[in-house]
Amino acid sequence: MTTITVVCMALLGILLFLLGANVTRHRAMRGNGNQAPNDPTDPLLIAVRAHGNAAEYIPTMLVLLLVCSFLSDSWVVDALAIATVVVRTTHAIGMLTSKTLATHGPLRDIGALGTYLVGIAIGITAIASI
Repeated sequence: MTTITVVCMALLGILLFLLGANVTRHRAMRGNGNQAPNDPTDPLLIAVRAHGNAAEYIPTMLVLLLVCSFLSDSWVVDALAIATVVVRTTHAIGMLTSKTLATHGPLRDIGALGTYLVGIAIGITAIASI
């Protein structure tokens, strides 16, 4: 496993925890108010969904990167690790800067599409490395 892959994996973990801390920040600011919003423009709901989405994809991508890094020392694994950080960060920024979850913006869409493409590529790389 290369330093690049390790750093990327650590950055993904940090991103997930920062998104979680952001939810806590919004809950604290809300105080005793509605802690389970359903309005797509509510900043707490946006923070919750940004964290939830990251929690849905980052762990699987980390496991696949770990598998790939043990099976191969190819530069492709490093490239996929970097791409994972880029697409997941792009998606998170797209979510957090959105005024509403009811519409999509370019960063959110690029991050989502990138997540699917990079995730599939990591899976294929794991299989191809056996």
